[in-house]
Amino acid sequence: MKDDSGRDVPPAGSRRADFDARAQAARHDLEAQLRAQRDRLEARNVKLTERTGRNLPAAIGIGVGLGGSVLLSLVLFKPLFMIVAAILVVFMVIELTSALRFAGRDVPRVPSAIVALAVVPFAYFYRAEGHWLALLGGIVVVTLWRLATELAPGKRTGAVDLWRDLAAGAFVQIYTTFLGTFLVLLAAQDGGQWWALGSLIVVIAVDTGAYATGLNFGKHPMAPRISPKKTWEGFAGSAAAAMITGVLISLFMIHEAWWLGLILGAVLTITATVGDLTESLIKRDLGIKDISTWLPGHGGFLDRLDSTLPSAVAAYGLYLIFAH
Repeated sequence: MKDDSGRDVPPAGSRRADFDARAQAARHDLEAQLRAQRDRLEARNVKLTERTGRNLPAAIGIGVGLGGSVLLSLVLFKPLFMIVAAILVVFMVIELTSALRFAGRDVPRVPSAIVALAVVPFAYFYRAEGHWLALLGGIVVVTLWRLATELAPGKRTGAVDLWRDLAAGAFVQIYTTFLGTFLVLLAAQDGGQWWALGSLIVVIAVDTGAYATGLNFGKHPMAPRISPKKTWEGFAGSAAAAMITGVLISLFMIHEAWWLGLILGAVLTITATVGDLTESLIKRDLGIKDISTWLPGHGGFLDRLDSTLPSAVAAYGLYLIFAH
């Protein structure tokens, strides 16, 4: 078959087959390129995970989700922060009681979680007095519950172990519930939501500065027995990041003098580092790597919020001293 110029033209079926073959070849080539790109990304992610000790993309995603929920609740309608805080505190309590039970301590999970849930509105509506009273009442409830379980048939615990169980139950309430609800107490104050949000941003700057500086320049371990990856170089980076962030927060969010931002950054650098090391020490004593595995890339809620617990207390104290 010839065209108007006299050249041979392949049959329609042949042209169709040739087109299909080229399209299939192009598709295979594209699929091969996509597979190669995916393999490169996976290999890079594996190397990054080995280097940092966490799944970084998952960690970033979880961090953005948690941060976004806190940000929206504090900015839009601060009573909503009670709901966010209650969820986070209850999860931390469940994680820590479960870890302690795994280590052999008989700490009641359900009463501990209920007490944690109850402390949140007491801290928000009744301020410092309600905060303390709810804590003390909660410890009494958890203690009595544990003593009541001792009366169950066949349940006989030695005196030493029983006292350890009671101490562990009180520790859970003090460490997670009491410290964790200081941000609720702070947010309840006049303008306190901006202090709460600002302190959280500074703590994030501490963690980010320590992570980035320690990853690239860390050589001298700070506490090798407790947290081998924490270095003095990372601590210096966290302090610099926190104080720069603190100055910005002080000027543009809480509307205080710039030098207060330096104090805020310096104090929260110390408290956040202490919080991180404290949780690492707890995990070391319990013989576990993470408190839980609920948050990919982070471990558990307590693993993510350990720096916040003592920092919330410090931020509340600074508010009482400096807020105008």
